[in-house]
Amino acid sequence: MTNPPAAVLWDMDGTLVDTEPYWVAAEYRLVESFGNTWSDEHAHAVVGFDLFDTAGYIIKHGGVDLEPVAVVEYLLDAVIHACQERLPWRPGARELLQELHSLGVPCALVTMSWRRFAEAVLAELPSNTFTATVFGDEVTHGKPHPEPYLKAAALLSVDPQECIAIEDSPTGVASAHAAGCRVLGVPNMKQLNGGDGIRIISSLADVGARSLWTP
Repeated sequence: MTNPPAAVLWDMDGTLVDTEPYWVAAEYRLVESFGNTWSDEHAHAVVGFDLFDTAGYIIKHGGVDLEPVAVVEYLLDAVIHACQERLPWRPGARELLQELHSLGVPCALVTMSWRRFAEAVLAELPSNTFTATVFGDEVTHGKPHPEPYLKAAALLSVDPQECIAIEDSPTGVASAHAAGCRVLGVPNMKQLNGGDGIRIISSLADVGARSLWTP
């Protein structure tokens, strides 16, 4: 890709904001409240998952005797509270968003977090930062299914093959790649593998907007 993309599609947790530790802490507290034990291995296994898939995994492996929706609501309440105390931005993320906006490149947020949590993050950004949003409670199939990224491209009326997706998890990378997007992977809690159409970098602070698409 040597020309600007039709759009840049952003994951949120672990990519835009470093909230993954908040989710992990909430999982530990929930499982331990039922007298059971959790592990980092389990926590890392659900990074990037749809929240209902995460809830199902916690119920199965953590012995949590709740309905999936109750697990999701518990996690959301805990993470929203933590973000109200401190919202941890990923290095270079806000600066890159601002630069893309100044160049007229539309951006969309594509997150498996539910709207009520994601809007708490969006409230800390200028209102015109994202032209479109896709939330986890507004899709039928979550990541790694391509639906979230296909929906974002459709909302922007662009071809997903002309978009760049920014992701931090293997689940998210798989979703964006399956949708046909070029993917910029920025590892956080899990290792990412590059490949055809998948470029891996260490930090968004290391790239400018134009270097996203210039060889």
